[in-house]
Parts: sequence; C-alpha cells; structure tokens
Amino acid sequence: MKVRAAVLYRDSEPKPYSKSQPLKVEELELDGPGSNEVLVEVKSAGLCHSDLSVINGSRRRPLPMALGHEASGVVVEVGQGTSRTKRGDHVVFSFVPMCGHCEKCLSGQPYLCIHGQKANAAGTLIGGAVRLKTNKGQPVNHHMGVSGFSTFTVAHEASLVVVDPSFPLDKAVLFSCVIMTGVGAVVNTAQVKPGSSVVVFGMGGVGLSTIMGAMASGAWPVIAVDIIPSKLEHARRIGATHALMADENTPKAIRDLTDGGADYAFEAAGSASVLAQAYEATRVGGTTVSIGLPHPESELKLKAVTLVGEARHLVGSYMGSAVPIRDLPRFIKLYKAGRLPIDHLVTSTLSLEQINSGFDELDSGKQVRQIIQMT
Repeated sequence: MKVRAAVLYRDSEPKPYSKSQPLKVEELELDGPGSNEVLVEVKSAGLCHSDLSVINGSRRRPLPMALGHEASGVVVEVGQGTSRTKRGDHVVFSFVPMCGHCEKCLSGQPYLCIHGQKANAAGTLIGGAVRLKTNKGQPVNHHMGVSGFSTFTVAHEASLVVVDPSFPLDKAVLFSCVIMTGVGAVVNTAQVKPGSSVVVFGMGGVGLSTIMGAMASGAWPVIAVDIIPSKLEHARRIGATHALMADENTPKAIRDLTDGGADYAFEAAGSASVLAQAYEATRVGGTTVSIGLPHPESELKLKAVTLVGEARHLVGSYMGSAVPIRDLPRFIKLYKAGRLPIDHLVTSTLSLEQINSGFDELDSGKQVRQIIQMT
C-alpha cells in the first residue's frame, strides 16, 4: 500500500532544518504484515530527542530510515500467528520490541531485550524484516521497530501495547516514550520512597515526566534544574516544589536546600557534565540516575572513592526500566486519577509536513513535546 512518511536519507545536515530539510516527507510502499506483525494506522506521533540524535548524527543508524518511535494508532490488519492484538485495537508503541525468551527478557529486564536491541540497531523489525521501500524499490529502514512518522506502519506484535479504546490516542501517545521513560525511572529504576528528596536536571519532556513521577511517589522536596526560565516555570506548573537556574554553584545550592544532598538525583539532559553535577548534588548513600542519552564519545569524570567511601549509587535507566505491557496501563490509571498531569507536556501540534521546523523548535528548547496529528 502507499503511505506518506518522513524519511532520513542523510544525517548531520546543517541547521536550521527548516532550510536543509533532512527529513523528506514522501510516498513510500509499505508491504503487508508478516507472521506476528501488525499493520497500524498511526494517529499521533511525538517529536523526541532520540529522533533528533539520529538526525544530527550523534547516534548513527542505517539510512535511509523512516523515523519516529513515539506513536499511537489503530490496528488495521494482523498477520498470521498474532495473539495479543486484533483488528480495531487501539495501541501504543514500545520502542524496544521484546522477544520474551532471551536472557534479559527472562531475567525481568525486557527493555534490554537482546534481539530487540539488535533489530533496532540494524533498522529492522524484531523478526529481521524491512517492510518499507521507496517507489523505486529501495529498502527504507525502520526506526526502533516503529517508524511512527508515517501514516501507516507495520510493526511486530512485540512492539505494541493495547490500550482502552475510550482513552484518546493523542494522549496515549505520550505513554509510548516520554512518560514511560521519565515516570519509569522514578518508580522502576530508582524506586523513590515517599518523603525522599528528589532533584531533576533538564526540563525537557523526560525531565518533566520525571518530576511528575516524583510527585506521584510522594517525594519532597522535588527540585527542577534547567538553564531556561520558561522550562522552570513549566516544572512548577506540574508540581515541582523548587526551581533552580543551572550554573556551577547548583550542586552546592541543592546540598544546602536538602541538608546534605538529594536522596535521588536524575539527569535528563543527555550531558555528561550535567550528570557529574547531578552526582555532586546527591547525598551520601544516595542514588544518581542517568536518563538522558549523551553523545557516544562523552566521558564521565568522578571521584571514584565516593562510590565506596560514601556508598553512592550511580545507575542508568533505559526506557524507564519498564515492562510496557505492565507499566503503561498503570501509568494511564495514575493520569486518570489526577496524579500525572501529562496535559502540560504538549506545547504544540503540527502536521507531518511541518516536521523539520518542529525539530528546529525542539533543538532550540522552545518546545517540550510536539505532537504530529496524522488525521
């Protein structure tokens, strides 16, 4: 079938993207679903820094590639052998397909699925297939098994979570990545306890979601840190108790505010230097959680003795350490109960044709979450 999709043929194109147009919105051929695969009509897709990192070349992926990994939609057709989805289901995508039988899946870490990670790096679905191609027959790779910047896409059933059809898909899309990553880092990775102090560095979509997760977990104080005043105001609106402009004195300010340092510090800016600040702002015996994806060549420098001498914990959180089929429904319940004010995340909606300008806005920090409405 014919679909319209945003395709990246070359990364590292000059800014602004509104002029260089790295993403080409064009007609592609989409094959039908194979075994255990599902054809989905995409309704909403979010612009995320993980997409931007492929566009700017900091995370290399096999090109050409149809981008987009945060998406929601409706199942149109299912392939042979599917057991968890049926035609008409409303679904949210998981950007790590989970095979269910590798060492990581069986040990309770499906977000690190060996086969899913391998497929994502290769630009294929988890079964190894590529279902997209240009009108001239050139294969177009899949981004994270999703390729959500497309009117229709084929995904493996392992990349989908069925949601209540009464829940709006333009809200459900946020649970595909940004909520799962930020809230999951709080409740799954760090397991923040009520009454604990929390600081979050970086008030993008994931950082704001982390603030929400901390508030929902009963943390206090919950401190937001950023270099952009409007983002700090945004953090206050969703519940942050304190907001600090980031500078070289931020770790000391946090230690003073929390009587020795935060119990939990989260870095959501994708910067090794910011992660070092977050670690410095963590109390003795506390936990520092790295959520943002820094450039692959970035290095972290710490005083190694503090890990032992102060019994510190430094951990990474990928995809919020989530089990999507378990976590997405419960996070949606928290939203319905008024515990996760996700409506504050969406700062703009746009069409597929506006996608390059949208990534300019994301790159500049002017927008938190922009949602493409496909129909």
